[in-house]
Amino acid sequence: MQAKQAKKRIEKLKKVINYHRYLYHVLDKQEISDAALDSLKHELYQLERQFPEFVVSDSPTQRVGGAPLKKFFKIAHKVRQWSFEDVFTEQEIRDFDARVKRMLEKSLGVEKKLQIEYACELKIDGFKIILEYEKGILKSAATRGDGLTGENVTQNVKTIESIPLRLENDADIVVEGEVWMSRREFGRLNKEQAEKRLPLFANPRNAAAGAIRQLDSKIAASRKLDSFVYGLSQSSFQSPKTQIEELKKLKELGFKVNKNFKLCRNINEVIDFWKEWRKKKNKEDYWVDGIVVKLNRRDLREALGYTGKAPRFAVAFKFPAEQTTTIVEDIQIQIGRTGVLTPVAYLRPVLVAGSTVSRATLHNEEEIKRLGLKIGDTVIIQKAGDVIPEVVKVLKELRAGREREFKMPEKCPICEGQLVREKESPITKCVNKKCAFRHRRELYYFVSKSGFNIEGLGPKIINAFLDNGLIQDAADIFDLKEGDLAPLDRFGEKSAENIIKSIGERREISLVRFITALGILNVGTETAGILAERFGSIENLKKAGTEELKSIKNIGEVVAESIFNWFKDPHNKIFLERLLKRIKIKNIAKKKGVKFGGKIFVLTGSLKSMPREDAKEKIRTEGGHTAESVSKNTDFVVAGEEPGLKYEKAKKLGVKILNEEQFLKMLE
Repeated sequence: MQAKQAKKRIEKLKKVINYHRYLYHVLDKQEISDAALDSLKHELYQLERQFPEFVVSDSPTQRVGGAPLKKFFKIAHKVRQWSFEDVFTEQEIRDFDARVKRMLEKSLGVEKKLQIEYACELKIDGFKIILEYEKGILKSAATRGDGLTGENVTQNVKTIESIPLRLENDADIVVEGEVWMSRREFGRLNKEQAEKRLPLFANPRNAAAGAIRQLDSKIAASRKLDSFVYGLSQSSFQSPKTQIEELKKLKELGFKVNKNFKLCRNINEVIDFWKEWRKKKNKEDYWVDGIVVKLNRRDLREALGYTGKAPRFAVAFKFPAEQTTTIVEDIQIQIGRTGVLTPVAYLRPVLVAGSTVSRATLHNEEEIKRLGLKIGDTVIIQKAGDVIPEVVKVLKELRAGREREFKMPEKCPICEGQLVREKESPITKCVNKKCAFRHRRELYYFVSKSGFNIEGLGPKIINAFLDNGLIQDAADIFDLKEGDLAPLDRFGEKSAENIIKSIGERREISLVRFITALGILNVGTETAGILAERFGSIENLKKAGTEELKSIKNIGEVVAESIFNWFKDPHNKIFLERLLKRIKIKNIAKKKGVKFGGKIFVLTGSLKSMPREDAKEKIRTEGGHTAESVSKNTDFVVAGEEPGLKYEKAKKLGVKILNEEQFLKMLE
C-alpha cells in the first residue's frame, strides 16, 4: 500500500472507530460486535506501525502508549475549579432555595417574585477531571488540585474509552466531568487483589483516583474506567443559556453525559427527585451519593457568582450518610428467643442513613475482641437501609485513657441461670427455658411479620398482657376478649376492638408461617418452607424422625436434631395441642406443573404490593423455592425499594433481577 492510500485508509478507520465509540459509550448503542471493532483497531495499529508519520495524538491507538512517566507535572487551570457546598436535609435545601431567591431579588432589583427553575443531576461518587480541547483535539486532562492548579494526567485519561480524543467539531473548550469505576469492575478488581493477597480497595472512588494517578498508563487502562461530563466551563462558541441545554450540547460534542437529569420547576420537585434517587441509587452500575442542584439559567448563575470556596447558585444535596462516627457509652446484653446473648452497643445518638441511631449490634464476644472495642471508644458505625447498625471500626487513636474493658457476664443477667458457650462457636446462651426474657422474645417472634403477623400486637402490648396476667403463652392470645383489655392503661374501647379483630383475622395461617412462628431453634422462614413442602401438614412433621429430617436437602444434622427435640419436648407438646384447638392451618396440597417449579428466588428491598413474607408464600405456592442469600444457583432476585447487598451480588454473578412489576406479571 502506498503512503497516500495508507493515509486515506487511516483517516477512514479513525472516523469509523470513533463513530462506534460514540455509539457505544455515549448513546448506549452497538451496531457491530466487539470483535469486529477490535479488528478495525488492529488494522489501524498495523498501518500506523508501517507508516508512523501518520500517527497523531487523537488516534484511537494512542489511548495507551508511551513509557511510564517519571512524575506528574503541574498544570494551571484556565477556569478556576470550585467545590459545592453540601446540604443533607429537606430543610437545608429549602433554606438554599430561599437564599437564592433573596439574593437574586436583591442583586437584580426584581420587584416581583422570580420563577426559579433548577437543573438536577446525579452526583457521581468518582474523581473530578478537567479536560481541555484545542481545535477539537484533546490537549490536556488535569486533576482538580487546589482549584487553581492540578496535575497533568492526560496520558492516563486517554485510556478511558468514553472520553473523546477528538470532538465532533473543531471547538476550543474546557469541560468538567467525573471519572468513575463500575460496581462490576470494582468487584473484579478487589477479587484480583484478594487472590494476590494484596490490600483491598476501600471504595471505587479511591480505586478510580489511584488508577488516574498511576505513572504507567497501562495500569490505568487495565482498570476499565468510565466517565460522565457535566460542565462546559469555557468555549469558543456561544455558551448555552441553560444547564439543561448545556448537557445536551455536551452530548452533541461527543461526551458521555449521564442521562438521569431533570428540570425542576420548584424546590418541591427537587426534593421529589432527591427522594426518588435515594431509593434507586443502588440500581445503577455506578455509585451515587446525592444530587447536584443548579440554577438552570446561566445569566442568573452569573448574577449570583461565587463565595471564596463555592458557587452561590448550586449545592450538592447529599443522601444520608451510611457511615458516621459516634461514642460507645455502654455495652449491654440482650437475650434472644433461643437464649443467645448478644452484646449491644449503646451509642451517643447520631444521624446515619436518614435516621437517628442510638444502638448497634456487636454480634458476640469474639466480635468485640476482633474490633478491640472498649466502653467509651469513638467508633465508625454503618447502616444501609433497614439493616441493623453495626460497629465497623474503632478509632483507637482518639482514646483518652478513661475507656473500660467489657466482660461477658458469668450468669444470665435476667434469670441468673447457667450460661453455656457452644463448642467451637462464639455464641453464649442461657439454657434456662423458663427464663422470663427468653419467653417474652419468643412471644414477640410468634406475632411478628414472619410468624402470625398480628397487626398492632407489638412488644409493648405483649409485655402489658404478660405483666397483667392476661396470657401465659402464645395459645392464650386467641382466648382474649375485648373486656380483658379494658382495665389496661391506654386501651380505649376502639383500640381494644382493633386488637381483638386483628387476632381474629389471623386464626387461619399457612403451614410455612405456622412452623416459623413456633420459633424452633435454627428454623427460619426458608427452612420452614422446605419442611412445609416436604411434609404438607403439621401432623406429618410431628411424626418425623431425625434420619428422615437429615435426608432432606439443606437440612443437616444440627437442624434435624433441633426440630425433632422441639416436637418431643413435653412442654411443647401441651402447648402445640392447645394452640391447634384455637387456630386453623392451611396445609400444602401437592401440585404438578406449577409455573415456578424448582426455581430459586431471593427477595431484597421492600415491596409496595405485599409484605415480603406473602411474596415468599406465593412463590412456594407456585412450586418455587426462596433463599436468604444469593449464589450461582439463584434463578431470580426480586428487587423492591432500597435493595441491599443481595442486589449487588446478583449483578456481579449475572443473576436475573426482577423489579416488582415484572415479578407480579410472572405471578399472573
